[in-house]
Amino acid sequence: MTVLSVNVNKIALLRNSRGRDFPSVIDFSKRVIGLGVTGITVHPRPDERHVTRRDIRELTAFLADYPGVEFNIEGYPSDEFLELVLNAKPDQCTLVPDAPNQLTSDHGWDVAGNQALLSDVLKRLRDGGIRSSLFLDPDPALVEQVPSVGADRIELYTEAYAQAFGTAEQDSVLAKYRAAAARATELGLGLNAGHDLDLDNLATFLTIPNMLEVSIGHALVVESLLAGVDTVVERYLALCAGAA
Repeated sequence: MTVLSVNVNKIALLRNSRGRDFPSVIDFSKRVIGLGVTGITVHPRPDERHVTRRDIRELTAFLADYPGVEFNIEGYPSDEFLELVLNAKPDQCTLVPDAPNQLTSDHGWDVAGNQALLSDVLKRLRDGGIRSSLFLDPDPALVEQVPSVGADRIELYTEAYAQAFGTAEQDSVLAKYRAAAARATELGLGLNAGHDLDLDNLATFLTIPNMLEVSIGHALVVESLLAGVDTVVERYLALCAGAA
């Protein structure tokens, strides 16, 4: 079964737009956990435009009462970010090659071109007892480079799949993800995925075997506005339960 990790950034963004704790990141996390979700993801950014450092501290304390729920913090490995992560000690840290002012993640790591940085950061995470994952484009050649820097998992960046879904290119694009995933499995790397996965395209993507976790935030929140959070989360969990 694939873990559904709900990214709560958009809840924080809505809250920040009004200047008070509504909607509450903690309350929303508690609600989806009550529905059966076993993962919470955040992506703090330097300008704190959605999830804040205070949110990280509060989620860390809150999730201590839910040992079966994984906490995943993702972001660019700046010194400030690493200090935040090492203090929070989440179950997983996903490293993403984002610029400070980037609107949203739009590419995976050039592992070979950042080998020294990644090797150092991943060692620090490993020494801190934190599982690591690298945000990666679906290319077996890139996957080949990951063991050299010591990451535990990769997170396949799925925007290309989402864009191709329902078009004539869908099968050829999905084949690239299958190939990258297969090579990761051969190398002993865990498999995660995320970005623009939704209720329409997720089931087809999860025909890829050995997918351990999908991180979904923006689509889930929008779909919840349209259909209600209970209904949407139940549908996601059913899809993940049926994963290959």
